[in-house]
Amino acid sequence: MADGVPAAEPDIRRGLTYPFAAVPVTGEAVSVAPGVLWLRLPLPMALDHINLYAIEDDGGWTVIDAGLATKVSRAGWDQALAGAFGGRPITRVVCTHMHPDHIGLAGWLCERFDAPLLMSRTEYVTARMLIGDEALGPPAGAEAFYRAAGWSDAQITHWRAGYGGFSRMVQDFPRDYRRLQDDDVLSIGGDDWRVVIGEGHSPEHVCLWREKDGVFIAGDQILPRISSNISIWPTEPQADPLGDWLRSLAALKERLPGDLLVLPSHGEPFHGVTLRLEALMRGHEVALKRLEKTLRTPCRAVDVFGALFARPVGDAVLGMATGEALAHLNYLERQGRVRRARDEDGVDWWSLLETGQ
Repeated sequence: MADGVPAAEPDIRRGLTYPFAAVPVTGEAVSVAPGVLWLRLPLPMALDHINLYAIEDDGGWTVIDAGLATKVSRAGWDQALAGAFGGRPITRVVCTHMHPDHIGLAGWLCERFDAPLLMSRTEYVTARMLIGDEALGPPAGAEAFYRAAGWSDAQITHWRAGYGGFSRMVQDFPRDYRRLQDDDVLSIGGDDWRVVIGEGHSPEHVCLWREKDGVFIAGDQILPRISSNISIWPTEPQADPLGDWLRSLAALKERLPGDLLVLPSHGEPFHGVTLRLEALMRGHEVALKRLEKTLRTPCRAVDVFGALFARPVGDAVLGMATGEALAHLNYLERQGRVRRARDEDGVDWWSLLETGQ
């Protein structure tokens, strides 16, 4: 185990401070607070890691999130269990939300240690739904969804060929769980950890807050260097996750004290939560203004990427980029700021509504 060495590295652009110089390598851990370990597993994508946390519990460890179901992740867990965890078992598995990098090995860990899975209801049920849906093959409605967004025939064919990625990244997801709700209090190792629910990135995202010393396990709800993906998916094409996200960030700003140590799922632990929440909200408002300017000329969802993203969008992130573009478009539509019209080819064209229309 590597001890966290104070670095007090400032992030001048964001007003954040990163208090730990050491970043854990796969299979090792950094102590970030009394009884709390920070672990990191690799991800085979542009966002190349996920942070996991372990809280010392009675006779073992409560772990927060599980990583993808890959050989590399399983090997990392084996090394951590034998080393950083001192051979003590996992007593509970808490998953912040249902994305595969967070739940992929939850079932493997739960079965291995006969440990319960703890999640919010919406996250658990959504995960079960997605795993079950993928066994049925690509839905026709999803193809129409992506065609409406402006995807080409070749892009839709590529999506169909790769369909089922969610379930391939999740191993033996548990068929039972223990429900977490906002303001629940978990006793872990004699300390109280309050459940704080966020929305937008996922429907009912669990964060954990040890109020006695201001440690906040944030999952993907508050990230220090990037904004979490806020997307529309074919399962709920009329949703408003950006509205949920902005309301949730505003509520967290009111609820959380400014001196927390935030433990995120990506990036490094940091101080400066109030400034970060303000920056996340401001970033989306700026993006919405750029989007409105772009929509002075009718556009498809795939035509607005330049207004929202700082780098080109390739095939590897086309789905996420399309989902995020649609989240911003749906948000503006709900506010009566834009409208869409579907053409004879099933493609949606979005345009700005002038004041008074």
